[in-house]
Amino acid sequence: MLLSATAVVTLTSISAQAQGAAGQDPRGEADRLAAALVAKMTTDEKVEQLLNVAPAIPRLNVPAYNWWTESLHGAGGAVPTTNFPQSIGLAATFDPALVHDVARVISTELQGLHTLARQTGHLGKIGTGLDTWAPNINIFRDPRWGRGQETYGEDPFLTAKLGVAYVTGIQGANPELPDVIATPKHFAVHSGPEPSRHTDNIMVSRHDLEDTYLPAFRAAIVEGKAGSIMCAYNRVDGQPACASDLLLKDRLRGAWGFKGYVVSDCDAVVDIYDRHKYATDAASGVAVSLLAGMDNECNTGTIGEVKGLADRYRAALKAGYLTDGDLDRVLLRLFSARYRNGDLAGLSARQPNATPVSAVGAQAGWDLSLKAAEKSLVLLKNGGVLPLKPGARVAVIGPLGDATRVLRGNYSSPNSAPPISVVEGLRRAMPGAKVDYVPFAPSITDGDLVTDGNFLTPDGKPGLRAVYYNALDASKPRGERAYSTKPVATRIESNLASSAMQLKEVSDAHRVVWDGFFVAPESGLYKMGVTGVKGAIDVGGQPTIVSDHYSLWGEPPKYVEVQLKKGERYPLHFDIEGGGAAGPGLFWKRITHDPWGDLARGAAEADVLVAVVGLTSDLEGEEMPLKIEGFDGGDKTNLELPMDQRELLIRARTLGKPLVVVAMNGSPINLSWAKDNADALVEAWYPGQAGGLAVGNVLWGKANPSGRLPLTFYRDMSELPPFTDYAMKGRTYRYFAGKPVYGFGYGISYTTFGYGAPKVEPVGASTANGIRVTTQVTNTGSRAGEEVVQAYLRFPDQPGAPRIALRGLQRVALQPGESKAVTIELSPRDLSAVRPDGTRQVFAGTYRLSVGGGQPDSGLPASETTFAVDRVVDLPK
Repeated sequence: MLLSATAVVTLTSISAQAQGAAGQDPRGEADRLAAALVAKMTTDEKVEQLLNVAPAIPRLNVPAYNWWTESLHGAGGAVPTTNFPQSIGLAATFDPALVHDVARVISTELQGLHTLARQTGHLGKIGTGLDTWAPNINIFRDPRWGRGQETYGEDPFLTAKLGVAYVTGIQGANPELPDVIATPKHFAVHSGPEPSRHTDNIMVSRHDLEDTYLPAFRAAIVEGKAGSIMCAYNRVDGQPACASDLLLKDRLRGAWGFKGYVVSDCDAVVDIYDRHKYATDAASGVAVSLLAGMDNECNTGTIGEVKGLADRYRAALKAGYLTDGDLDRVLLRLFSARYRNGDLAGLSARQPNATPVSAVGAQAGWDLSLKAAEKSLVLLKNGGVLPLKPGARVAVIGPLGDATRVLRGNYSSPNSAPPISVVEGLRRAMPGAKVDYVPFAPSITDGDLVTDGNFLTPDGKPGLRAVYYNALDASKPRGERAYSTKPVATRIESNLASSAMQLKEVSDAHRVVWDGFFVAPESGLYKMGVTGVKGAIDVGGQPTIVSDHYSLWGEPPKYVEVQLKKGERYPLHFDIEGGGAAGPGLFWKRITHDPWGDLARGAAEADVLVAVVGLTSDLEGEEMPLKIEGFDGGDKTNLELPMDQRELLIRARTLGKPLVVVAMNGSPINLSWAKDNADALVEAWYPGQAGGLAVGNVLWGKANPSGRLPLTFYRDMSELPPFTDYAMKGRTYRYFAGKPVYGFGYGISYTTFGYGAPKVEPVGASTANGIRVTTQVTNTGSRAGEEVVQAYLRFPDQPGAPRIALRGLQRVALQPGESKAVTIELSPRDLSAVRPDGTRQVFAGTYRLSVGGGQPDSGLPASETTFAVDRVVDLPK
């Protein structure tokens, strides 16, 4: 199809404008190159580039590209990557510098994965691009939300600081030449419920929009200079977020001056016409989104290789809803980004990506994952049992004590360094000590990937034999393909895993067949299941652990209980067709049918009990096909631990041994029983691949706990407004009037700290221009430790002001008896609050400032003062 006259004129104009900027800045040169490239494309080629899977254009030397790359707290890809603590755990560090360092490692690994894709030719697959759909900076306004674990918590200030740190860490020092393009999400006013997110219409007050829902996005774009942003599923004030004039035009490209590209959440454009009924048909739906400012549509049909997804754009062109000029404007943004991140060659200031594949999963990442996990742990209570005494006999109890899947959280790759459970972490942290694990009854939290070392090939060697076959006709959909009878590769895999994306000879359309044996490490009762594959493991000569279909996204395994003997070989045969939504996975859990007898026997041999309890991201998460007691579609319906865990804790308390509770969860749970009854309580989140060792180091005292809660931990749902109510009144520490179990910012240590009186100085001639706060912080205890210095404001009595708000933070490391002066600067925006009409101002009047280890009146050390602002200052949106 020939280019229209409109397209030629438009591209000539764009090219001329970009030419004037060539040599002055990389973006100008990239825009010029993009304009020249788009000018050579046919309309058919253009529309295919609008989806997340952008096919290659061989005649123009444009390789395939998939914009879908995930790295919430670790890269996802074809080889093992570093899995850091879940985002809510990173938030608990209250450490922007650490989050920046974590993002730098993730960025390096993403670049290494891109290198691998270029070497193997598997470009166009998820996880191979030089952009990433992270961070999630939605505000965690309600503890029921299953995806809240992906965020940096409930506070806009903390979320903004950590969001900017992540964005700059991913992109590198020069946002015009990003190493990887960051994509903050989901823009905006988006935080559950999960089951109704595709149809929700959220009416939000001007106050809450400006005060709560937009500050972190503004910071990520204006301060962090993120090169991309993802629009959300829901409607905001009647308009779909991916077709919102308010969000995409007025704020993003208007007030904030955004020049990057907008990607839709996956199927959010489809929702515009299919679920929101905002448009009459598919053609008008894609048009209204593109014209509002959406540039790149994620469509889950690309996973299943659905044909004709771009036809909706062709129909919009034919109907006159879109013009070639509209496509050119969008494609210029997309191809400019690919020039600037180095995916496309030709930009004079951009060196080709030379990050080796060996940089993925390197030792430096492992070391940082352990450091981050240690800093994320929040000690909430300690009656003197911690740190554990030398020679202590420890019984680890609870369903998560030996668990590894729980460490990863959601949006994480199963391809990460071998994870360390809490029981294994304690054994490593306390060499020579007696650390035993007491098996638990079958539980809803069960299910870890079977580890390496438990498989044998048909000829008895370690691993499984994997045979790879290419499709005869790759254009046919999965389920209808025939495959060559001659394998293109035969390998020994260490477990039920595929190396297809690491092998150049294996096509994207392929089949893998595994054969060998499963070998149990210990005799006993096991709960086992499998996902992603078809086939079975035979036990007693019969297919027992069986899967008869390729799993759908989010589909849990179907578990069976089997009695296995140590050392016995159980025949295994599985296969998978490449390209599906779920990868291969064999899951297990050692269980007992006498949990209370085993508990009593284990406690009798122990000096202290460490109960590891909580949730998993297979219960709380994104739009999950799950509805059981306490959980619905990925969200929680109450704040309680599962009933069997509550009974475990009550029974453990009666056994007369000190009880340490370690909670693993991605959202607030009711910790009131543990607060009242346990001897010590640690919030561990989903702490990443090194999480068990981090817990071991903290319980043993090798690491001093220093995390703080980025969330309010409530007692009961009855204290909160309805989940569907997006008004902030009565929510989060800023507007909650009740007494929480544990408050935002809370956390204690193995040492103590003291604060001198804070000194406030104006920045410039007036406090209205900002203030500089200095205080002396002293380690008054006997151990070295880090203190998280937090500055909170109470505002003049004006409509719209929060009850209290965090407006400054800094970590400081101190030896016993050491003092340091800590200075925190608060900008006019930090001093500001929002009036009911959405106007952001620095109010005139008297402010009360608290500087300490947590909120004032929390029982943590703090010192207060007041200062005055003599005039009102209006701030831009």
